[in-house]
Order: sequence, then C-alpha cells, then structure tokens
Amino acid sequence: MGDVADLIRTSRRTFDAILLDVDNGPEGMTQHGNDWLYSPRGLAAIRAALTPGGLLAVWSVEAVPRFTAALERAGYHTEVRRARAREGRGAWHTIWVARSDG
Repeated sequence: MGDVADLIRTSRRTFDAILLDVDNGPEGMTQHGNDWLYSPRGLAAIRAALTPGGLLAVWSVEAVPRFTAALERAGYHTEVRRARAREGRGAWHTIWVARSDG
C-alpha cells in the first residue's frame, strides 16, 4: 500500500500498463496532491515507468479536451473512449487510452 505517484516516480520501464482511477478525472479534484499525475512532469514519469509500447488508461466522469492535448504533447498516441456507467444505460464516462512508444 502506498501512493501511486511515489511508485511511478521510482519505477523505470517496469509496467506494461498503468490504469488510473484516482480522482473524478484528470485533476486532483479529491486530493490536490494528485495534480502532479496529470501534469507534464507526471505524464513524463508515467512514460518512464512504462515498458516500450506500454499503455496508460485514465478514467474520468467527464470529457476534458485539454487533457487529451496534454497527453499528445507528452508523446502519447491517444484515443478517447466513451462508455456507459452501466451496460447500455447510465451516465457517460470518458477513458483515455494512451500508448507510449517508450
């Protein structure tokens, strides 16, 4: 148990995938300390923690176009996917699927 940001900061080419569902989206809404994860420095640290071709997925309660742009600026190939909260019904959620070249 620990802070995922600490694990990311200290890992190099360790993970094939990192899946983040730590806030309601790509902002430190519930804990402002989480803002680092979505910042340019955080996105670079995540890329460094991923194996070549590794995948970052980030869940959000809503679409945040500036985060899509941030991922692309950080060197990720990014897809934005929308999914229902429940099978075929419920609120729409956003999931960024971002692949790193390594």
